[in-house]
This record gives sequence, structure tokens and C-alpha cells, in this order.
Amino acid sequence: MTVIYAFLTLGFVGLFLPGWARMSGAALKALFFGPDGPGPEWFWTAITFGFIALILFGPKQMYRAVERAIGIMVLVITIGLIYVAFSVGTWDAVKEMGSGLVNFGHIELDDEFTFARFFGAVVFAGIGGAGNLWYAFYLRDKNIGMGGRIPVLANPLRVHKTAEVQTGFRYIESPENASRFKRWMRFVIQDQVIFFWLGNTFTMFLFMFGALTVLRPAGIVPAEGQIVWDMSIILESSLGTFGRYVFLLIGMAALFSSQLGGVDGGARTWSYLLGSMFKFGRKRTQSQWYLIFAIMFMVAGTASTAFFEVSGVSALGFIFNAALLGGFAMAIYVPLTLYVNLTKLPKSARPKALNIVMMLIASAVYVSFTLFTIWGLIFG
Repeated sequence: MTVIYAFLTLGFVGLFLPGWARMSGAALKALFFGPDGPGPEWFWTAITFGFIALILFGPKQMYRAVERAIGIMVLVITIGLIYVAFSVGTWDAVKEMGSGLVNFGHIELDDEFTFARFFGAVVFAGIGGAGNLWYAFYLRDKNIGMGGRIPVLANPLRVHKTAEVQTGFRYIESPENASRFKRWMRFVIQDQVIFFWLGNTFTMFLFMFGALTVLRPAGIVPAEGQIVWDMSIILESSLGTFGRYVFLLIGMAALFSSQLGGVDGGARTWSYLLGSMFKFGRKRTQSQWYLIFAIMFMVAGTASTAFFEVSGVSALGFIFNAALLGGFAMAIYVPLTLYVNLTKLPKSARPKALNIVMMLIASAVYVSFTLFTIWGLIFG
């Protein structure tokens, strides 16, 4: 249990560093007033959280609104980035990016881009940390497979429920149940590959391609937290005012959707844990705990933004620090997940040889990176 609590603590602390909300607020301010517009960053972060609260607590079923909002923003991001790529991209840039993609092992570190930040970037690119747990709630609220047997999470401000949290179970080993699990797992793999792996990879490379074709030719190294604004200004020179607003909307949608998912996923995780693992947690419904945690994350996130803004910590520093904590969490989460799957699941549901090998590789990467980072922070 000590290992589990350590993992959860790392994920919990990371939720109080809302880098996405801070940068989304900065993009919102830039959209209307420019980067030097009125109001400190914490104020615009609070506005961002206000919009998130409206999405979370407006409808009766919270996940439906989150799914629709993120779906719309993903469309805005994808269509906008494709438009930018075709408008300013060149074949030379495509070739240069392709050569960079196959240049494995080449890392340029300096005083600003340290190994700790590189580790954070690796974690961010791999969607590491406690966010891996959120997919289970997605399956539940979409009523997919066994998720159809668990009640969806209702808005406590609109629906008053007293239903207890229901946990999963180990199915009886039989050919029929093994076949059902295999079909369900096939769906999960397809869903992950198409919408999470390929979708995220495609949009991530579009952002990278945009930076390569827009910022690099101009010799611009954006200030921390200003990459969206700097790219929009360069696009304005070639695409006009429309290009500037297009990229500001793209950046704001990407940042806002990430923070929306972070608040929703974090509140779901902790409301479920308290309701299922602790006696005092059962005195409230999971929906009520969700409301408490979501508000706490947003209020504390705004307060931490104000504190670190005065301390000179940038929004990008927020993101890298949160990702670094996520990397430490992954060093616990990945081997622990493999152990639980190999020892607690029915034999027909246990990982196959390829899954075990990939999980061992991931464990080695995250554990070694964590140890190296800690060594550097202590003795570097």
C-alpha cells in the first residue's frame, strides 16, 4: 500500500500545477488584448477554470459534456493545424522533419533544457502519469463492455443520487467469459490505437511541423509560455490577421482541452478512491466527492498560479514540473500494473508475451530516468 500511496501522492500534487490552464488563459488574453493585455496570469487562469466549471457542472451527466467539448476542440485543432500546414509548409520542411524523426538518440541539453525537462517531455509525449487511470472512467461512462454494469457519474448539483460506488469483479474462468473478454479487449486496443495513439501522434507532429516551418526560418526561440503568440504573429505576416486568430484559437483549444481533461480525470480518480477504499469516503456519494475535488483543484490551481507567478516560475515550468512528477509516478505505476495484471486477473485476461516485454521496457525506461533525475537533482 505504501507504493500505491506514493504513486497517488505524485499524481495528486501534479494537479496543483495547472500549466495548461495558465497557458490557456494567456492565449485567451492574447486573443482579445495581446500578450501584454490587462490582468495578471492568475486572473486569466481563474477565467479558464470558470469555463471548465460551466462544462463540468452544467449538464446532468458530466462526462457527456466533457466528451462533446473536447471533441469539438479536437476538430478545431486538427482542421486548423492542417490548414496551417498546407498554407505555410514546404517539401523541404517535410524532408527535414522526416530526417529528424529517424535521428534517434540525438539529444541537445543545456542549462535551460536540462535532463529533468527532457524526462518531463518524454512523459508528456507518452501521456504518462496518473492520466492513464482516466481511460477506465471513459469506458464506464460510455457504457462500454463491463462499464455498462456500473452507474455513470451524475452531476450532484442537478441529480441527487445515493447509489454506492460499485467496483469490478474477477469473472469466472470459462470459455464463454474468456471469449467475451477477448472481444472487449480487442475493442479497447482498437480504440486506443485510433483515437489516442494515432490521433495524438498526428496532431503532435502537426504542431511540431508548424514550429519548424514558422519559427525556425525566422530564427525565433519563443519565450516560455509565448510559443502560441509568437507563432500567431509569424502566421499573420503570411496569412494576414485571419492566420493570427486561427492559431490563437488552435492553441487555446489545445491547452483548454488538456486542462479540462485534467480536472475531470483527477476529480474522478480521487472521488472513486475515497468512495471505494475508505470508510469515511462512503458517507458521501462519488458525485459529491467529485464536486469537492474538482472545486479544490481549480481553486488551489488558481492560488498556486498566483504564488508561482510572483516567484517567477513560468507556465512552461508548470508543465515540465507536473510532467516530471508524472514520470516519477510512472516508475511506480507501470511495474505495479504489470504485477497486478499477472497475479490478480483470471488466466485468460492476463498479459501476453508481447505485452509483458513492452511493459518491462517501459518500466526500465521510467525507473532509470527517475533514478538518473533524482541523482542529478541531489548531486548535480
